[in-house]
Formats: sequence, structure tokens, C-alpha cells
Amino acid sequence: MARDYDLTPKRVPRVETLFRRIVTDFPVPESIPILQRLQAYEPVAMRGQPPVVWHRAEGFQVYDAWGNQWIDWSSGVLIANAGHGRPEIAEAIQRQAAAHLLTNYCFPSEIRSRLVERMATLLPEPLKKVFLLTTGSETVECAIKLCRSYGAKAGGRGKHVIVSYDKSFHGRTLGSQQAGGIPSLKEWIANLDPGFVQIPFPDGYRTADNSFDGFVRALHEHNVEPRNVAGVILETYQGGSAAFAPVEYMQALRQWSTAHQALLVCDEVQAGFGRTGTLWGFEHYGIVPDLALFGKGMASSLPIAAVVGRPDVMDLHPAGSMTSTHTGNPVCCAAALASIDLVVGENLAGKARQTGRVLHNLLRSASTRFPQIGRVDGKGLVAGVACVVPGTKEPDGGLASDVVDRCVEKGVLMFCPVGFGGGTVKISPPLVISEAALVESVAVLEEAFAEATVASSAARPSSAARQ
Repeated sequence: MARDYDLTPKRVPRVETLFRRIVTDFPVPESIPILQRLQAYEPVAMRGQPPVVWHRAEGFQVYDAWGNQWIDWSSGVLIANAGHGRPEIAEAIQRQAAAHLLTNYCFPSEIRSRLVERMATLLPEPLKKVFLLTTGSETVECAIKLCRSYGAKAGGRGKHVIVSYDKSFHGRTLGSQQAGGIPSLKEWIANLDPGFVQIPFPDGYRTADNSFDGFVRALHEHNVEPRNVAGVILETYQGGSAAFAPVEYMQALRQWSTAHQALLVCDEVQAGFGRTGTLWGFEHYGIVPDLALFGKGMASSLPIAAVVGRPDVMDLHPAGSMTSTHTGNPVCCAAALASIDLVVGENLAGKARQTGRVLHNLLRSASTRFPQIGRVDGKGLVAGVACVVPGTKEPDGGLASDVVDRCVEKGVLMFCPVGFGGGTVKISPPLVISEAALVESVAVLEEAFAEATVASSAARPSSAARQ
């Protein structure tokens, strides 16, 4: 889990390059009153990210108000796919605001009609009905509702089991956390719905058996009859680690879901809109899900999300029974349309694929020099660097956090590690990042790893001292 940062400024090395600038102590002394007000008036749960007070963000860089400048490896948690502060997106927002239509609930609007049509035309058959929402968690809740509605129609009320995967993250709401695979995040629920079942994610690393036989065996071990499965939901890649399932596994899962009248749901909230080097993450598997869930990078800015699916599934509920207060907010629709135009028009998926090859080659090279790097996962411009206790697969969350902190102090901005043991350093820059900036930021990562591993070794008692 993320931790609460000490707000005492400390001296850090000064940095001055084309892409990075650190010219103050950290946290910036002048930023402390802002951080203290946030601590005073927000819940503790809002803390945990490095204490960088954002002032503006452009392209792949983030700036504070005191002269510091970072290469952004967070994309604001995978939001700014088309880049931060793109003028095209800002102007689209301004035009819509100037039209004095800021909200319209579920009443029709022309701009909403344009966005759902744009989404439907970009996605393959049969993903042709689009339901606009606000956040990824909302899309997961909607997918659960549709899976269980479809299951009841196909096989009666006993067909209600939702199968998902361990170590997965699907959101913060009740249903999405029950579908998630991180036990600590759902301790608060107390009375978990037995109709949610998590099975091992076939990453081939912490789950050694990544064959589809493992899926069938896991259902049997959970006493789940295939006829009772209403839906299988998984992140197209696991958000905590950036791990993908094998292509053969996903193709077998697609066939199994169809054969057993279970809906296959791909959570593309992190993977969609070019992030992985294809427009949609599920393209890597050569399959099309029954439902696809989108958010984050959809607008590269404002909060908007979408469930896209088969018409027969999306139309299960009657008029007025599946709505959301801010569905298709016109200002958010304007931002999404502008962002999609940039992602498609500038071929940012292709750019992510090309630049991603450089990223992953550099990270694999680094992993040969640091035994504390157990695994590098990902595709395109998303990567997960698994920090482990050398010689084991045990996550080293402390090392991962230290690496992130050192990178931030050197001018490469990341969010705190989450997921399995908090031991993965997540890399997800805007898709517009230049190759030169990427090479420079990986060099910073290696420098941080070198320093953090030395510090970790110095802090660890020797074998003689332990005896």
C-alpha cells in the first residue's frame, strides 16, 4: 500500500537537462502550506502519492510553480494518452463550454450522438452499442449487471457467478472491488458475495501454469460449474504488473465463454486508446470480447468512460433503467472526441508500439544488471518492473517505493506502486513522449535502482549479524 510522505523539505541534487529540471529542495518549501491544507481537509486515504504540487502539464512533462520540471511516467494514472494539455482538447472543451450546454443528464444531445457513433465505428463487430459513464468503476458495475442479467436469461438465476482473476484491480466501488483480486482492498466489505470467484492470472511468472487447463482446474477447485458462470472479466493486461495472458489462453477462453453462454468482458480502462501499441488492447489476442470497458485515456483529460458491447446484451434492460447522472456530459464528450481524433489521426498506437520497443529493450537490458528486477512485463508504452528479493519471486515493495521516490527527486514522475505486494514500478508515459526523453528517463531509473539497491543492502543485517 502507498504510504504517507514526510513533508519536511530536504536537499536533493539539482538537475538541469533538456527534459528535466530540479532547482529546489523537495518537497518544495513553498508547497508545504498547500500540502498541509490538503491533509487538513481531505481524508488520509487521499495521501500516498509523491508530494509534487502540479501547476501545469504539457505533452509528456509536468511542471510545478517553482521552476521544477518532470518527465511524466504516470500520464496522470494512464489518462493523458494523447498528451497533457493538448491545445486541440482544450479548445474543444472551450467551444463546448461557450455553447452554454454544460450538462443534460440523459436528454439527447448532438455531441453525445457523435461520440457514441465514433466509438462504434472504431470498434470491431459485434461491439456496436455504447453506454457512456464517468469512471472505470462505473463501467465494471454495469458489466456485472449485464453479465448477471444475461446469465439469468440464458440459464436461470443460478447462472450468476462472475469469474475474475487474482491480483486484478477493477475499481473502488462495492461490485468492482469484489471482482478485484486484491484481498486487502475488500476487507471492509465483510459479507462478500460468494458469486464472485477469483482464479490465478496466467502470467507465467507468479502463476507458473499459464495454460488454459489451469482455468478449468481452478473452476473445479472453487466448486464452480461452468453452466453457472454468467461472465468472465479480466483486465486486458493486469494493471498492477502490466502482465498479459498468453494468446492461446485468451483464444481458448473466448471459445469456452461462447460454448457456455458466459460473457467475456475485457477491462480496457488502462489498455484502450493506443496504450499497448494497438488501438484496443484485446487486439493482441486476436479476439473480440462481448463487452469492453473504457475510461482513463478516453479523453486524455476529463472524466468519461464507456461500456461497449453486443447489441443483444446492451439492450437487455428497458428504457430508463440503466442511466447515470453525468452520462455523456457534453463537455467531457467534446474532450473525448478531440482526444480520439488525436490518437487516431497521429497514429499514437503505432508510435507507442515503436517507442515501446525502445523502452522494453532498455528495461530488459537493465534487468540483466540488477538481480532485484525479477521480471519486466508490458507492451507498447506500459511496463511493469517487478522488484523482488534476489533469488526469489517475493515482491520487494520497499525497494519499489524507494526507486519511485528517487526517480521523482531526479525529475522523472511516477505514481506509487500498487498491486501484488506493491513491488512493481509502473511505467506509463503519455504516448507522445519522444525517444530521447524515454532514453533519458530509463537512465534515471537505472541510476535510482543502483542507489536504492545499495541503500537496501546497507540496511539489511548481514548473515553473521542475524545468527
